[in-house]
Amino acid sequence: MMSVVKLAFEQFGEPNTAPLIILHGFFASSRNWRQVAQKLAVNHCVYVPDLRNHGASPHHPVMDYQAMAVDLLAFIDQQGFTVVNLLGHSMGGKLAMWFALNYPDQVNKLIVADIAPVSYQHNFDQLINALNALPLAAISNRKQAEMLLAEAIPELSYRQFLLQNLILENGHYRWRIDLDIFRHTAPNIVAFPDCDHLTPLCRKILFIAGATSGYVKEEDVYALFPDAILRFIANAGHWLHVQQPDAFLAQVEHYLKST
Repeated sequence: MMSVVKLAFEQFGEPNTAPLIILHGFFASSRNWRQVAQKLAVNHCVYVPDLRNHGASPHHPVMDYQAMAVDLLAFIDQQGFTVVNLLGHSMGGKLAMWFALNYPDQVNKLIVADIAPVSYQHNFDQLINALNALPLAAISNRKQAEMLLAEAIPELSYRQFLLQNLILENGHYRWRIDLDIFRHTAPNIVAFPDCDHLTPLCRKILFIAGATSGYVKEEDVYALFPDAILRFIANAGHWLHVQQPDAFLAQVEHYLKST
């Protein structure tokens, strides 16, 4: 029996019939989706859980899509829902796809943001090594941490995103995430589970990708989601919801309203 992690979460909007659950990416948390969730909450009841090992949710040495899907199933059950809408970005998008393929009766609409149901080739070793090498005892402020990471992680916005996992506690900085767990499980996150035993999901699922990202190719999507709708957002990369929030929200709302 796979052990279930009880997920911390934020909720926005008034409860209604088909809730929308937003699933964040690797190294992220519910707080990264707060602005999007607040805007979507005008028309939907939005739930944003912290996935296992992220945000305020408990740590567990196992982190793969099978385990996270069991957490999500328990979360849906705990909230008393039978059917939900899912929006997932990056790792969260892979989780949303895996969940919908395995529990199709519990998913109404599915939105996948800038990821495909494939195993990618990159790894997180260099990134995790850089975070691990940060001399936490010697750091007196966040700006210092950010400057120390600049050489290993040149992109400022990505450094700032990662440093949201650095928290000040009793006058000392510590990582909110367990970097050893992230190191051991990163290959599972980059991969996608074997789907040979699963039936393709023949529904109008929305894939929204950043036009400059390169993560989503049509042929990778249609094998498992033959009726998928693909939309590419101009002047956006992998962080499309941050780089082009209005265009992203317009696509999400249009799809959620469609019958």
